[in-house]
Amino acid sequence: MFLSRSRSTAASAPVPLYAKVKQAISKQISAGVWRPHDRIPSEAELVAQFGFSRMTINRALRELTDEGLLVRLQGVGTFVAEPKGQSALFEIRSIADEITARHHQHRCQVLKLEQIEADFTQAAALGVEEGTSVFHSVMVHFENNVPVQIEDRCVNATVAPHYLQQDFTATTPHAYLSLVAPLTEGEHIVEAVRSTPEEQMLLQIDDSEPCLLIHRRTWSTQHIVSHARLLFPGSRYRLQGHFMS
Repeated sequence: MFLSRSRSTAASAPVPLYAKVKQAISKQISAGVWRPHDRIPSEAELVAQFGFSRMTINRALRELTDEGLLVRLQGVGTFVAEPKGQSALFEIRSIADEITARHHQHRCQVLKLEQIEADFTQAAALGVEEGTSVFHSVMVHFENNVPVQIEDRCVNATVAPHYLQQDFTATTPHAYLSLVAPLTEGEHIVEAVRSTPEEQMLLQIDDSEPCLLIHRRTWSTQHIVSHARLLFPGSRYRLQGHFMS
């Protein structure tokens, strides 16, 4: 009798409020009311619509983002994600997301945001002709005001023509590019390197500190979207992966 009552109670338990929000948003997306890249209502608008707390709305949006249904750009808004196929799927998280997941504060300092003519190395990385106009950005990412990464990125201007107009103190290149050119393939090359005097100054390290360098290229369908050179102080970064066969 005790077991029977437990099952009955579980079956009749009310649906949590955040789950109701998730169901409502998912229904709008599955019905095609909100399509990929559409901006959905803000947290404040959803609070007014449902009458639930901001914490409840935030949890629903956060879980839908973790499940790949939404893309959230800090300071910009929340958008319907591009559906991802099961093949050629390469998950990459932005450093801002990694830092936020640790409940720490992310900040970005933009050093360069410019249009340049690709040299031989840059052109080869992006699969374009030497001299092609591409976008170039250099920025330093901070975790709780400690510099943890120098990001030096070249972007295919044809794929992301509005790259230079973005405020990368409010979002990240990874988040923006994932929205306009959804990731279908990626490449990582990892090596241990010595930093230059300029890099040591930006990362606030001395010349004896080893660094980890990640060369990252990303594709959207047949197009190379960007090539990024990501430099981390060895004492402030751990490379971790999770694989399933």
